[in-house]
Amino acid sequence: MPPLSAVGISGLQAGEDVNKQARTKSDDTMRAVVMSVAGGPEVLKPGEVPRPVPGDVNQILVRLEAAGVNPVDTKLRSRGTYFPERMPAILGCDGAGVVEAVGEDVQRFQVGDEVYFCSGGIGGHPGNYAEYAVVDEIVAARKPDSIDFTAAAAVPLAAITAWESLYDRGRLKVGQRTLIHAGAGGVGHIAVQLALAREAWVCTTVGSREKADFVARLGAHETILYKEKDFVEAVLAWSGGEGVDLVLDTVGAETFARSFAAVRFYGDLVTLLQPGPEVDWKEARLRNLRVSYELMLAPMLHDLPQARRHHGEILEQCARLIDEGRLSVHVAETFPLAQAAKAHRRLEKGSLTGKLVLTIP
Repeated sequence: MPPLSAVGISGLQAGEDVNKQARTKSDDTMRAVVMSVAGGPEVLKPGEVPRPVPGDVNQILVRLEAAGVNPVDTKLRSRGTYFPERMPAILGCDGAGVVEAVGEDVQRFQVGDEVYFCSGGIGGHPGNYAEYAVVDEIVAARKPDSIDFTAAAAVPLAAITAWESLYDRGRLKVGQRTLIHAGAGGVGHIAVQLALAREAWVCTTVGSREKADFVARLGAHETILYKEKDFVEAVLAWSGGEGVDLVLDTVGAETFARSFAAVRFYGDLVTLLQPGPEVDWKEARLRNLRVSYELMLAPMLHDLPQARRHHGEILEQCARLIDEGRLSVHVAETFPLAQAAKAHRRLEKGSLTGKLVLTIP
């Protein structure tokens, strides 16, 4: 699919309202939230842009019903996208909607199918803060039957991240012990459930009593209020002094380095963040830890077809778990598409349980 600049708004000047180029909505346009420059939430401007069309025989056109809002969206908005030369951009990696058209070689979907996916939104291709999106069929999956579009749009990025972290990077096995940091967060609350689905023993850190109650309802075996207890001491006590088999670090910074001591010898630590230069790796080396990174955007960023196909397969398996009642997503708040800036402000405020979603009526 061509970059946004190739589908009709390349003449937009930095900071200009997209409505100046499209005052009247037609069948060839769609509503979208566009950023022309990096900055605060106010750079997200509602307006109208040309409706995308499939540019490949293996693509589908999706009429979006909802779009997930993720921390990466706020980072790309404030710092700039991965493809700054392709501004303006439409953010939003997560989407859910109805297939409205299919390329001639599409095999897995037909018009009318309800789908969800993680695609676009990092600057290379338009994202899902819009009414329509063009998606390669390999990254999409049928929406779980048991949830609505709003819940479905909250799943993809968080679920793929949690799945790859625990199962692919961390090699979590039945009966192992795992520590999941920030278990009430967007990735964390799904990771807790995926670890339980693998029949692992789950310990998680949270910041409040309310969040402790939330993860307990999900089934976590042990909950640590990290503001009240030293999580390393608590984990060692819970694991009989050995440490856990796997730590999933969704927090970074000091939490990452301190987690070394909570992992058993020859155990695994998976982090979603970039460790800083101040990290002392001695404890990790002494314990012979295997440290892995997880960036689920890498296949999209570097155009890795097999890895992108794997993302679609993960979503198919997550849909099955959701319909079986073994996996759920918590939507904390919803906002209409035009209030994307307000959603970003809420996300950056912090202390969120679960996910935020934009609804696209």
